[in-house]
Amino acid sequence: MPLDPQAQAYLDQAAALGLPPLNEQTPEEARIQTAARARALGGEPEPLAGVENRTIPGPGGPLPIRVYRPAGEAPFPVLVWFHGGGWVACNLDTHDAPCAALANRAGCLVVAVDYRLAPEHRFPAAVEDAWAAVRWVGTQGAEIGADPGRLAVGGDSAGGNLAAVVARRARDAGDLQLALQVLVYPVTDANFETASYRRNATGYGLTRDAMRWYWDHYLPDVARRGDPDASPLRAGDLRGLAPAVVIVCEYDPLLDEGEAYAARLRAAGVPVRLILEPGMIHGHIRWAAVTARTRKSYDDIGAALKASL
Repeated sequence: MPLDPQAQAYLDQAAALGLPPLNEQTPEEARIQTAARARALGGEPEPLAGVENRTIPGPGGPLPIRVYRPAGEAPFPVLVWFHGGGWVACNLDTHDAPCAALANRAGCLVVAVDYRLAPEHRFPAAVEDAWAAVRWVGTQGAEIGADPGRLAVGGDSAGGNLAAVVARRARDAGDLQLALQVLVYPVTDANFETASYRRNATGYGLTRDAMRWYWDHYLPDVARRGDPDASPLRAGDLRGLAPAVVIVCEYDPLLDEGEAYAARLRAAGVPVRLILEPGMIHGHIRWAAVTARTRKSYDDIGAALKASL
């Protein structure tokens, strides 16, 4: 269908800023630009019973997390969330609005993880931090009022990649049961030649050149990009993974790999709900102040979490 008018307005406003393309920026420049616009795009986070910043043990030292607490009495079901940003940009603040909204809609704790970023910390640092966070919530989550027996993981874009990887690690570990994995336009494969990459290479916010830039910072060794911890679509066996909600967007270079991962999960016997957002572009989960479709995705994810947790 035609490009969503609100998505088009966002693209027009972004173009009017006159910024250089992402692939012509340094990682620090990209981080500054992303952070500068986060509150205007996301809006004020919804009020909650509480928000707490703390650290937990991580493989690279203390690992910052932010705990979003809804109204109600502990213990709460819990969603561990990994932010997008191509493993290079974004942080806890850029995803404040979606994390607060999901905590309210699902009635669960949301634990957002400030994993280490590339290129300072390349693959597999982000994966190891993500897994450490899930392990901590699964074994010591009672410290924050979480019920480790009702545990989900999720993320958007690069964060969806991390969620998919830790869902497979949880299955393989055998002692950590996940109720759901929420994958919002996830990166699942280092393949820039899919039909959606060619069709949506430019003009819709996230570009093919930008994704090459992200991958070059995250995992410059092209020969290693087939590792299932980097490209979960290439994992050999997806049987026994947690049920999944996969959200993809029509005008997104990552559309095909998201749909392909959902199809592989389904073929492996994993319950999957695939939600295609027609006319929408990559990144919308952070734009509640400018796109109504963002709030629809909050509702979709919240309902799935409630049903699973």
